[in-house]
Amino acid sequence: MAVPKKRTSSSKTKSRHATWVNKAIIQRERAISLAKSVLSENSGSFVYSNNKNSIEEEE
Repeated sequence: MAVPKKRTSSSKTKSRHATWVNKAIIQRERAISLAKSVLSENSGSFVYSNNKNSIEEEE
């Protein structure tokens, strides 16, 4: 027989939402940091191949 489930408290719901938002903020900061390092060409942990040189040589 089906039994109705208990309602989730609003504090638990807000806690889960806050965790989800904070994870998104951390990912955003990591992506911005990686983009800045790639643009400044000081990245040691990210391999970035510049295809402009190979395209210019073919033409």
